[in-house]
Amino acid sequence: MQPVTLESARVRLDLPTRADTAAITEACQDPEIVRWTTVPTPYREQDARTFVDALVGPGWASDREYTWAIRPAGSTWLAGIISYRTAGRDLGFWLAPTARGAGLMHDAVRLVVDWAFEQGAPDVYWECYEGNTASAAVARGAGFSFTGLGAARVPDRDGGPTTAWTALRRADGAPASELPWPSA
Repeated sequence: MQPVTLESARVRLDLPTRADTAAITEACQDPEIVRWTTVPTPYREQDARTFVDALVGPGWASDREYTWAIRPAGSTWLAGIISYRTAGRDLGFWLAPTARGAGLMHDAVRLVVDWAFEQGAPDVYWECYEGNTASAAVARGAGFSFTGLGAARVPDRDGGPTTAWTALRRADGAPASELPWPSA
């Protein structure tokens, strides 16, 4: 698939490029991004170039993973990343500390989920490592239904199993579960 750009009044989602290397590298120094994702640590500029060259373009070309740069509307600065993986119909995302609290991730998730539904996805899956209340707040705000606690699809940094909070949003709008969202 050819990359697509998605926009709202607050955010523009487009293709991350090598021009974003510095912004990606800077954001991936954040202890919260390191804690809740599997980005390499320490994260170097070479890691950002590898991410752009080996994952972003090939992911779109193979229809395996669609990755967008999250940019505040009217800006070229990369504030975060959001990806939709087709095999599991699932989302992954992170946002730089300086961009948090402005609603950018809420808009980005809404745009990507709506786009996935337009492409024919019957549902979209979300998970985060147990305890990531910020990610859970984004998923809850985007209309996902909490489906429980279980083994994470994405292993921990060392490749071992870890526990995840999981949620689902259905294209038809029906709740996937009546379970309450965890508070911590």
